[in-house]
Amino acid sequence: MTMKINKGAILRSIEQPHIKNDIPDFQPGDTVRVETKVVEGTRTRNQAFEGIVIAINGSGSRKSFTVRKISFGEGVERVFPFNSPLVAKVSVLERGKVRRAKLYYLRDLRGKAARIKNDRGRVMKDAARAQRAKEEAAVQKEAADKLAAEQAAQEAAAAQAAAEQAAQEAAAAAAAAPVADDTAAETSETSTDAGTETKSE
Repeated sequence: MTMKINKGAILRSIEQPHIKNDIPDFQPGDTVRVETKVVEGTRTRNQAFEGIVIAINGSGSRKSFTVRKISFGEGVERVFPFNSPLVAKVSVLERGKVRRAKLYYLRDLRGKAARIKNDRGRVMKDAARAQRAKEEAAVQKEAADKLAAEQAAQEAAAAQAAAEQAAQEAAAAAAAAPVADDTAAETSETSTDAGTETKSE
């Protein structure tokens, strides 16, 4: 009996640890700012490339996006892998409203014709999402501060209880010390008296 191997599942399990989760959600037509790491000798700096996303290709670890900008009147395009370690940060600057998944037609347009309308609906959704994230962060911070305060109070109470117990033990030891001294003195006197009686005999 031949056993079937799910190659797709195996490939996904291998790719999963290398897939980034900090890339924001964007679509073709959006204006983004991509910061890539550039190594110059012993120094590393970030280089920014800002433009319009004209295509998103591939999937998984092979997923990439193409960004186009106009520099000194000439169109410049760069392809960035989503999961490249050289991509330091991706920021969405504007949300564009388009009807196509590939915007290669922008290569043939110039000036105002190459502009993309702003998608106000998605901008409002982004603002609402950011507000919710801010509120959730505030709630989480408040809960963390409350938990830290409770833990600090518990630790302080435990330390106070330990100090009180140590004080009680010290007081008990101090109270027991004179009794032990008296017992030792009585034992010494008894031994002396016994010795004297023995000599008298």
